Amino acid sequence: MKKNLLLAAVSLIALSAAAPAVAADLAARPYTKAPPAAIAAVYDWGGFYIGINGGGGSARTTWDFVGVGREGSHDATGGTVGGQIGYRWQSGQFVFGVEGQGNWADFSGDNVSALFATRNRTKIDAFGLITGQVGYAWNNVLLYVKGGAAVVSDKYEISDLGGGLLASTSDTRWGGTVGAGLEYGFAPNWSVGVEYNHIFLADKDVTFAGFAGTERIRQDVDMGLVRLNYKFGGMPIARY
Repeated sequence: MKKNLLLAAVSLIALSAAAPAVAADLAARPYTKAPPAAIAAVYDWGGFYIGINGGGGSARTTWDFVGVGREGSHDATGGTVGGQIGYRWQSGQFVFGVEGQGNWADFSGDNVSALFATRNRTKIDAFGLITGQVGYAWNNVLLYVKGGAAVVSDKYEISDLGGGLLASTSDTRWGGTVGAGLEYGFAPNWSVGVEYNHIFLADKDVTFAGFAGTERIRQDVDMGLVRLNYKFGGMPIARY
């Protein structure tokens, strides 16, 4: 009996001595820091920009000899190159802007008159656009529509069927324009895009010096452009 009590006492003392060591061997639960919030770069379309453009166009032109009748129509087609400058504001995914554009052009064409033994020729050698824009951005992709005023520099010629010049004149015509474009930002300050524009030019009476009579000329211009823009300042906006 005494031996059993002695063994129990010794066991209790041994367990008490071993308890701190066992507790020390148990590793503390590691602390895990929450991962940082993800940051996504959002393309910024706001700010001043300048760029170049180039493409082609076609001007549907109709000549009517006033008081007599229609002489005919032709498409004055060709290429164009120019530049643009503008400013954009961005609010959320909506983008608003104003832009001025100027282009040299070579849209030319002619037709034989249905009334006389002559040929009527039209050439657009320059045009300008002053427009406002409204767009919607998917990060670095912008889809927009535009509209405003247009001015066109025209030259008109009347020649005989052999090509001899009979009369000529030039004219600056004002009208309206509408269009749409798609632009892609491929770097923080650079974007490339495609754009379509239609210019409305209503009827206008044109008088040729030394030529008896007045021509009523109507034009509408369609063109497609490729554009490259550089935006001053601005970097992608961080969004959490």
